[in-house]
Amino acid sequence: MLKIAITGGAGSGKSTVARMFRELGAKVLDADAAARQAVAVGRPAWRELRRLLGPECFQPDGELNRARAARLVFSDPEYRQRLNDIVHPRVARELKKRFRELERQGAGLVLVDVPLLYEAGLATAYDRVIVVEVDPEDQVRRLKERDGRGALEIRGILQAQDPLAEKAARADDVVDNRGSVNDTRGQVAAIWRELQHLLDQKREKAASP
Repeated sequence: MLKIAITGGAGSGKSTVARMFRELGAKVLDADAAARQAVAVGRPAWRELRRLLGPECFQPDGELNRARAARLVFSDPEYRQRLNDIVHPRVARELKKRFRELERQGAGLVLVDVPLLYEAGLATAYDRVIVVEVDPEDQVRRLKERDGRGALEIRGILQAQDPLAEKAARADDVVDNRGSVNDTRGQVAAIWRELQHLLDQKREKAASP
């Protein structure tokens, strides 16, 4: 099965691009969703995070207060690294389980929305990487207007991530998300056709004597 990562930076439009691929018929997994499952109330990662972050980063029902936790970890690199050490291995295991399930269902290709692909050293686990790119000013604007984040938190988020230009230079495909929605959708459709072609080639090679 071909495993394709979609990554970028905070506010670059990864989720929008992932949705466009899904609309074209792609199987798309979300690493953030796997992370939320990993830190569900009562899970081992939840207990470790509660010890790390303290009860003030959790809601009365026990759920992680993601906004408060984000403000803490993105302002403190040590906390951020310790959180990543708790969550990332469990996310990787959950994704592997889902890969196996999709293979049993006959899927030949899966895309995964992975926000911190390069930062977490996960790129080698994928056959191909798609980076969604915008200008840094657009990232800041979207994080402020869409998520209501403050300047200090935004600075911490962006400092915790590799620059988008560097990610784009390492990618197999780049979606330039600076233009209109239709421009982005056209780029996604072109990449999807190429991925289908790669899958056909792989299947032909596997079938040849």
